[in-house]
Amino acid sequence: MELENLLPTSLYRATHQKRGFHSPILVLGLRLRGSASKLRNGNFNPMAEVLNDISISFRLSGVTQAGEMRLSCEFGRTEANLQRGHQRMQTDTDLKIFSGNANPKLAQDIAAKLGSTPGKIRVKQFSDGEISVKIEESARGLDVFIVQPTCDPVNTNLMETLIMIDAFRRASASRITVVLPYYGYARQDKKIKPREPVTARLVADLITKAGASRALCLDLHAGQIQGFFDLPVDHLYAGPLIADYLLAEGLSNQGIVVVSPDVGGVTRARALAEQLKSPIAIIAKRRPEANKVEIMEIIGDVAGKRCVMIDDMIDTGGTIAEGAAALIARGALEVHACCTHGVLSGNAIERLEASPLRSVVITDTIPLAESKRLSKIKVLSVAPLLADAIQRIHEDNSVSELFSHYADH
Repeated sequence: MELENLLPTSLYRATHQKRGFHSPILVLGLRLRGSASKLRNGNFNPMAEVLNDISISFRLSGVTQAGEMRLSCEFGRTEANLQRGHQRMQTDTDLKIFSGNANPKLAQDIAAKLGSTPGKIRVKQFSDGEISVKIEESARGLDVFIVQPTCDPVNTNLMETLIMIDAFRRASASRITVVLPYYGYARQDKKIKPREPVTARLVADLITKAGASRALCLDLHAGQIQGFFDLPVDHLYAGPLIADYLLAEGLSNQGIVVVSPDVGGVTRARALAEQLKSPIAIIAKRRPEANKVEIMEIIGDVAGKRCVMIDDMIDTGGTIAEGAAALIARGALEVHACCTHGVLSGNAIERLEASPLRSVVITDTIPLAESKRLSKIKVLSVAPLLADAIQRIHEDNSVSELFSHYADH
């Protein structure tokens, strides 16, 4: 029996607030025109495909004395349709890159790699130093990525990050991923002496409590910082990027020695050495106080070799400069240095310029001021790496596959 004039008057879908977990709730209002007698003895089963392949089956369940018809409906969804709908919902959520004042150039480069432009946001300071954030476009339902290294000025950039997270949370963003190319306070990851704070954990707690959904970090000073967050953390490595550059420069094979500037960086040096197919050496040092280094011993053969020192960051430059001098004194032909984060605070530029280093390779996780640019400093961009990771996170694909060819460290 044919059902005449089946007119859906309202159709709504509500989904669970968390992206990726959907339980569709359908509210359907129907108005039927025609004679109930046509339906009373008939069997009909009209099908409608709505809302990502949900099938709805209607059946007449009865007619009231007033002539009103009662319909029952069943909702069905095959596993294949469920998967297609899941993928469609993922791609339907817009991805948007936003940035504070820490490194807007990097955010622009990442957005360009993703084929878009950074979102409109205004971050400024009032005359008394307070930070003001204004999102100048709708963020409702967006998959937001905030690109903000907490570099110098560390506390200002950290507060900008927290306030931006809070602003997007209150603006009903679907998910907020804070992208931290450089994680400030990372070196305060444990208590060394009594009555010291663990500030790296405090920063992680602040980011979590502000409302971030997940974090994307690059070469954390200590891997255990990932465990300080009560949210998912994706940890990237710039090692493959640096290795590709060194290979292109001919710094590989047995004529090269990869040098770790301290015992704690041995795994990082080993990973790079495997990429370059080179041996490693280790500099044993001690720190009598913060930002001061004393070279104690060099473990490994560096005489007649070209050395590549690798670290996660160069701050004041003391470790790298003194390490390079010690390697030359032990017979190294030349010394190159590379790191992910070019903090370059204090008189680091003067130290690097006066050191025997042939070249210094850093990345753009931290913007390099014009006053700090030296001819021996080479800056590599991490924008393609971060853009690839952001796209994978947005599509719920594996991030670790980016480093499947890179040794564990």
